[in-house]
Parts: sequence; structure tokens; C-alpha cells
Amino acid sequence: MAVTAAASSPSSAASSAGTDRKMLANNFDEFLLLLTTQLKNQNPLEPLNTNEFTQQLVQFASVEQQIKSNDTLGSLLTATKASTATNALGFVGAEIRADGATTRLSGGRAEWNLSAPKAASRATLAVRDASGATVYSETRSLAAGSQSFVWDGRTSSGATAPVGDYTLSVTASDLAGAAVNVSTEIVGTVDAVDLTGSSPLLAIGSVRVPVENVKSMRKPSI
Repeated sequence: MAVTAAASSPSSAASSAGTDRKMLANNFDEFLLLLTTQLKNQNPLEPLNTNEFTQQLVQFASVEQQIKSNDTLGSLLTATKASTATNALGFVGAEIRADGATTRLSGGRAEWNLSAPKAASRATLAVRDASGATVYSETRSLAAGSQSFVWDGRTSSGATAPVGDYTLSVTASDLAGAAVNVSTEIVGTVDAVDLTGSSPLLAIGSVRVPVENVKSMRKPSI
């Protein structure tokens, strides 16, 4: 099971919260010093407005409460991220189907699922390599609904394409010549989980798939 460690840690959030608390404590001490100084030096004939002092204290207490709330929210976010990462590990070794156009050619096979809202009398399927060059294309008709397209790794010239990541694009139209928007999904086995970002990414070779893009998952039978 391969897991890429997260780049950030809860310690950074804790350090930031600790700095906020320290600054708040220092400001509170300064506030009390100013308050007592004003009280000592007030003019007996024109006493200080107690309502104003009370309002200042309430505002300061609100800031303190907000910082405490931020600390609580930070802890909840850290716990949620840890739970999400743990759940993502359950995808390792499973075959998934997810939104996407780039998948891995391995063992002479790359597979995509196509979904057409209506039948397309003419559809051009182009497979491009990592540099964007078209290595294979074909024209066919597509039925309405879901269907699969499996590429055997043979280029248009008959050569064998090297193992790597390939992207499929589909341009389709119906009998009247109107464009048909065909969506693509990738199929592959998850071999690692990348936890370096803000949310886990499932790795199929060098292809990264956000967890929220997964449509279905199938564990291999034992």
C-alpha cells in the first residue's frame, strides 16, 4: 500500500493559534494598564464614562471568544481531514470508475467509459499522448447511453505505443449535424493515495483522481 505523506501538519495550525493567544494576552495586559491609568488620573469633576469602558471590555471579550472558536474549528478540520485520508486508503487495490479523460496504458490496454445523451451518427475518438500529439484516432457511431472504448495501444501507423498516460477526446454529431456532448470516464486500479494536497487524490499510476470524481468502486474478488 503506497501513501504519499501530507506536506502540512496540525502543528502549524497549533503554532498559529498559540501566537494569537499570546498576542491577545499581551494586548489584554496593555488594556488593563491603560484602564487603571485612566482611572487613577481621571478628573473628579469629569469622571470617565463607565459605559464606554464596559463596551470596550465586551468587545475585547468577543475577540477572545472568536479566537477560541477558531481553535475549535481548526481542531475539527484537522480531525475531518484525518478521517477523509483514512477513508481514501480503502480505495487502494480497488478498480474505480471516475470522471476524467486521462488514463494509463498498461499491458496493451487503456479503457474509457463514454456517455452520450443521444445517439451520434459520427464520432471521432482521438487518443493523445502526454505531449498532446494524436497517436490514434478512429471514427465510429455511438449509441445513446453508456458504453466503453478500449484501446489496445496500437497507433494509427500500427506501432505499439509505450506505456504511459493518454488522453481521449471525443467529437460527435447526430444525423442532423448537431453536436453531441459525449462525456468520458476513466477506469483503473488505485495503487496509491496522494495526501500532499488539501484533499486526497487517488493514484492510478501517475494519473491523479480526486475522490469526489469517483463514480463506482469494485474490490477484487478473493
